Amino acid sequence: MSGSNTDAHAPALKELLDVIETLIAPGGCPWDQEQTALSMCDYLAEETFELIEGIRNNDKAEAMEELGDVLFILLFMAVRYEEQGSFSLSDSLRNNAAKMIRRHPHVFDNKNFDDMQDLLDNWETTKKKENEGTKKKRTFDSLPKGLPPLLKSYRINSKAARNKFTWDSTQAVEAQLQDEWKEWKEAEASGDSEAMEQEFGDYLFTLVELGRRHNIKANAALDFANQKFLSRFGKMEELAESRGQSFDDMDIDAMNTLWDEIKTEE
Repeated sequence: MSGSNTDAHAPALKELLDVIETLIAPGGCPWDQEQTALSMCDYLAEETFELIEGIRNNDKAEAMEELGDVLFILLFMAVRYEEQGSFSLSDSLRNNAAKMIRRHPHVFDNKNFDDMQDLLDNWETTKKKENEGTKKKRTFDSLPKGLPPLLKSYRINSKAARNKFTWDSTQAVEAQLQDEWKEWKEAEASGDSEAMEQEFGDYLFTLVELGRRHNIKANAALDFANQKFLSRFGKMEELAESRGQSFDDMDIDAMNTLWDEIKTEE
């Protein structure tokens, strides 16, 4: 983003900050006046998921609206921290700018890397140096505890790979996946529900790594699969209704016929 574009957005940013200040000032909104950075966390998570949904659905109007909602909450949090004397929005922005400059020496400091892996290794090394003397001393200490499990699994595998603790090749991951499947089948045959849950988790964890090696993020891939299923199922119901059929009374064969019709039309 060029400097001129940044200047162009400044009035809108000030306008939103003014709205927040008005909401929390005396005579403002009683609900907003009670909110803190902590109380807004759940709303931030909710609005972030709505933004992601808009982006993945390629709904530009929805993405624009939800991006604004996420920014509103982030700015609200920043205002509350500044009121406490903890830090200002400028402090946070400058801190992030400095961090990004440190982590991109190939852009800002004319440093050359042999390949992408070399670049990622430097990123990891830089992060470790930044975390010296903090609570984030270990490799996975910076991993947010509240991440959804599928997303967390991807991040764990990715960070482990950056620290060279991973399989030597994609073929080795595929072989491991076959081993995990065998262990799942053994647990299933035993009827041990606890063992089944553990082996199923191991299989999923390895499958996430296989996807990562093909530049596939399991969380996003599963979300797309969910949306595709929901869309097809909804169209099945609509198709049955248009033909005067009761979807609830259909057997599996009739449903599969509708499913195949919908797939053919896509």
